[in-house]
Amino acid sequence: RTMVKDLTTGSPARLIIGFSLPLLAGNLFQQFYSMADTIVVGRSIGVDALAAVGSTGAISFLVLGFVIGLTGGFSVVVAQKFGAGDEQEVRRAVAMSVYLSVLLTIVLTAVSVLCTRPLLNFMQTPANIYDDAYAYIVVIFAGTGATIFYNLLSGVLRALGDSRTPLYFLILSSVINVALDLVFILVFGMGVAGAAYATVAAQVLSGLLCLLYMAKKFPILRFHKSDWAWNGRLVVHHLRLGLPMAFQFSVTAIGVMILQGAINGFGSSVVAGYTAASKVEQLTTQPMMTFGITMATYGGQNLGAGRLDRIRQGTRRCVEISTVVNLACAALVAFLGKYLVRLFLSSDNAEELAAATDAAIQYMNTIAVFFVVLGLLFIFRNVLQGVGSTLVPLLAGFIELILRTVVVFTLPRYIGYTGVCLANPVAWIGATIPLVIAYLFVMRRMERRQRAEATMSEHL
Repeated sequence: RTMVKDLTTGSPARLIIGFSLPLLAGNLFQQFYSMADTIVVGRSIGVDALAAVGSTGAISFLVLGFVIGLTGGFSVVVAQKFGAGDEQEVRRAVAMSVYLSVLLTIVLTAVSVLCTRPLLNFMQTPANIYDDAYAYIVVIFAGTGATIFYNLLSGVLRALGDSRTPLYFLILSSVINVALDLVFILVFGMGVAGAAYATVAAQVLSGLLCLLYMAKKFPILRFHKSDWAWNGRLVVHHLRLGLPMAFQFSVTAIGVMILQGAINGFGSSVVAGYTAASKVEQLTTQPMMTFGITMATYGGQNLGAGRLDRIRQGTRRCVEISTVVNLACAALVAFLGKYLVRLFLSSDNAEELAAATDAAIQYMNTIAVFFVVLGLLFIFRNVLQGVGSTLVPLLAGFIELILRTVVVFTLPRYIGYTGVCLANPVAWIGATIPLVIAYLFVMRRMERRQRAEATMSEHL
């Protein structure tokens, strides 16, 4: 419990930066997981293999994002019980999480494996990379249980106040993943499927390490038979928190799938370039994602303390910090983007390599102009969720989906690949506007209510 941080007193800027840095480290190592596959595949097998792995990213996120959201909701229940000091309820909450996770594993694994080919067809996966794409993603889907296993246990650790250990295991997972990539691909010649097996194996090992650590270091998690009795009340509580978070990921994933489908229509060189650019994008947007997570916690804690003034002050400071950081990230992309994408691209065919590199640079330069807007989207969406206003963030997710879909089905007809590059920025702008308006409205409404309650108290 010593890892819990009080964000209701002290300098908001200093607190936001201090809280964000460990989160950023964890997020970067999560990205390293994905980058390891991409670098090894792209440079040891080739551009087509890279395109195959990249073309599956959206459908992978559809399933694995749902898992991350749902297990994140489960860990919130555990955190609530731990905060209340009820050790038996903590164990029961973890037990119900395990039951639900087993059911989730069975259902999601079966559905995702059976739907792999229809999804690849829906996304217009190019014929020359279709077999490799299937070989990769079917292994990832078959290993869905490994993702659930690791995410559930690391979530429980964080819920119990231990945020460092999951970070250490993420670092270890990344190292193991890289090593197994090299062994499976270069030594055993398993191709793109080897990269998938490496990812699944690394997650299983990390999950086992989490389990052993929890068994040794957390007496609170030494279960009794009665803890495993089915508890309908807790199951409903888990689903009530987990499902909205899971669906938020799924709405985003559907939009990414539609975008990926449009990209696939331009051929494997453009797919490879977009894949490489997406990896650079994921790294350079991690700070803004981290600020978002921080503001959800900051908003929630200060709402509980009745410090609406600090919410406004912290949001302003976070916008300022995020703007500076995102301008720096945009400059990084502008000046070093060409060299960064080359980490992921390799081909004996100079013309193919040049086409992939050009596609990557065009996409990165287009979206980098809008990094500041994306930073605002993360801040205002998360601070609204932190103060308990969840409707507009959900609606903003649907606005993103609609705008992304409209753009990819209209603009490419007139301006080609540039139209696809503009899909994300248009979606970001369209979602950010209602979020900012909603934040201003919600804050004014809460401040009026607080003043009214204060006036009533004075009269009493």
